[in-house]
Amino acid sequence: MPRSTPPVELHLDVAEGPAPLRHRLADAVVEALRTGRLRPGDALPSTRALADALGVSRGPVVAAYDELVAAGFVVSRAGSGATVAAGADAAARAGAATHVPDPAPRRRQPRPTTPPRVRFDLRPGRPDTSLVDPGAWRRAWRDVGRSLPGNDAGELPRHTRLRPALAEHLRRSRGVTVDPEDLFVVPGVGGCLRALPEAFGLRGKRVALEDPGYVEAWTAFAAEGCHAVPVPVDADGLDPEDIPAGVEAVYVTPSHQYPLGARMPVTRRARLLDWARAGGGLVVEDDYDGEFRYDVSPLPALRSLPGAAEHVVYVGTASKLLAPSLRVAWLAVPPRLRDPLRVALESRSLAVNEQTGLALASFIESGSLATHHARVNRTYGARRAALVEAVARHLPGHRLEGVDAGLHVVLRLPDDVDDHEVADRCRAAGVALSPLSAYAVQAPARGLVLCYAGLPESAAATAVRLIAGAVARPTS
Repeated sequence: MPRSTPPVELHLDVAEGPAPLRHRLADAVVEALRTGRLRPGDALPSTRALADALGVSRGPVVAAYDELVAAGFVVSRAGSGATVAAGADAAARAGAATHVPDPAPRRRQPRPTTPPRVRFDLRPGRPDTSLVDPGAWRRAWRDVGRSLPGNDAGELPRHTRLRPALAEHLRRSRGVTVDPEDLFVVPGVGGCLRALPEAFGLRGKRVALEDPGYVEAWTAFAAEGCHAVPVPVDADGLDPEDIPAGVEAVYVTPSHQYPLGARMPVTRRARLLDWARAGGGLVVEDDYDGEFRYDVSPLPALRSLPGAAEHVVYVGTASKLLAPSLRVAWLAVPPRLRDPLRVALESRSLAVNEQTGLALASFIESGSLATHHARVNRTYGARRAALVEAVARHLPGHRLEGVDAGLHVVLRLPDDVDDHEVADRCRAAGVALSPLSAYAVQAPARGLVLCYAGLPESAAATAVRLIAGAVARPTS
């Protein structure tokens, strides 16, 4: 009868803690293996003997041995007791364990400071999407359900139904006559502006932009390797006479300058086209909210002028008219730029989902878009009037700009006022808005940009009183 190996005297350092005792016992055995106090082939004490030595009940020791056997640290044979398995010490030194460690108790973190509740969100670019007729919108999407998705893998959706519908919409609402083949449907304006330098050969070239102006346009052209040149705007928008020499393209918002709201008169429009014709320059016209005019008759888009189609890239969007989340915009380009733009868009996978395009086409074709436009124009006009009246009452002496069009106005502040700080105070008072200087590069601009599209007439006075309190508070 072979002699059995006598068990080692096992002195375990069993850690204190909230973990179950069986885990702490198993961890102590593994630690003994890691430090060399136990080695492969060593016989472990019986569960009863170890329990007596540690002064604990036998149950947790049995459970710990079972864990060690299941993990491969220990070998147990009936009648022979438990011995340390071959390689167990190496496994222990490598960090192996019998169980997933219990997570350390998390220290109580201080509760984050709750930001002040925004009662009135007047940040620009936020139309009131609740004004969309739910019934008309559902009917448009039901119409989409009658068509199966296409299988044009590897190429962008052609939107053969949406582009003619958009072309007709532009002709009626903005006076722009465009061949549907020259119309591109894109997922929003900001990202697609990045495709223009590649498509139009503008990388490394000088591109003039309005100052103050649309920040995403500045970011897009600069990120794509263009030399962005600021051109100051005045009460009539950008003056073509101020375009520096060597500029290859100009980005403008002539119908409602963003953010000041100026309306470029026809004389400047004509001079801008003369500039493009004379030097072969390109004009990128962003007509972001040209559909909304109140006290004056709508002014057709720059692209609608005779001969403009050869020199003007027209940019429009559904974000202000319907909803930003729709992520649908369009570009009308000169025919000579059609193929380069298509390649640039395809290389960046800048596409609008086919089903979304079909739904919007149905919404336009049914007359629902024209009906919606008329309704929101009346609603926004009334909200604008309420805001203008409230400013006159509660902020006398402060000038408003850009009041005859679009969805926002600019409340001018003195040049020595930090409009970022005023905007922060407005936020603390419950009104979210944008400081005008955030849109400026070199031009001095101090003020607050207030979007009234989502501000009910009944709430205008309350919102303006909160703004007035923030404006009146002295700078610390």
